[in-house]
Amino acid sequence: MASRNPVLIRATGESLGTNPATEQNLNLGQAKSDHSAAAGARMTMDDVILKTGTLFAVLLVGAYVGWSLPGLTFVGLIVGLVLAFVNIFKKSVSPGLVLAYGVAEGVFLGGLSQIFSSIYAEIAPNLVSQAVMGTLIAFGTMLFLYKSGIIKVDGRFKKVFMVAMVSYLVIAVASMISSFVGVGDGWGFYGVGGLGMLLCVAGVALASFSLVMDFEMITQSIAAGAPEKEAWRMAFGLTITLVWLYTELLRLLAIFSGDE
Repeated sequence: MASRNPVLIRATGESLGTNPATEQNLNLGQAKSDHSAAAGARMTMDDVILKTGTLFAVLLVGAYVGWSLPGLTFVGLIVGLVLAFVNIFKKSVSPGLVLAYGVAEGVFLGGLSQIFSSIYAEIAPNLVSQAVMGTLIAFGTMLFLYKSGIIKVDGRFKKVFMVAMVSYLVIAVASMISSFVGVGDGWGFYGVGGLGMLLCVAGVALASFSLVMDFEMITQSIAAGAPEKEAWRMAFGLTITLVWLYTELLRLLAIFSGDE
């Protein structure tokens, strides 16, 4: 995955061999890296785990509020989207904005879960708990597959993943637009029939493989000597993926329940 970090650029250059021009770039990258390391502590895996745990705890607090006050679901969705884009495009990571995103997203997820739980209370009383368990299992499975080397994030993997992601996003946008004009079976092109189920399964698969991309980014950032503060950005990225995975699983389980 592309990075602006000069150490990653240097590592890429070494794999291509050295010539005078390349050597000059490597030396420049090393100088910048040394200066960055001297400026503060480097990010470690413990930092990422701690920040992710903190963000997850804040999200749970927001989820409790959303579950208790489902009327705030739409507010949490809008605020969460705005904060997500702010954090994505902000060059310097802001822990306060990342935590604020966690609260807003938690309110949205709590409200959404409460709504689904109420709608499917009779035919699928364990819908929410199953979605939570499925998310945790998917996380653990993808982490194992990545750490064991069964899944390797190479150039081919990235290309296939990006093509799949772009295709999925195009369909998602088309589905959202069509739902406003009544096209599709219930929820736009997604629907709640066979096509909707296939697309939902694709969403779960893509979200799961996105976790692998997150793991790779964390590994590369640590190896590159990223500043300790960047652990908040890693935690933010993981949370976005987990939120996506949970919502797709929740929807998939709702479709499997058979109640249209």
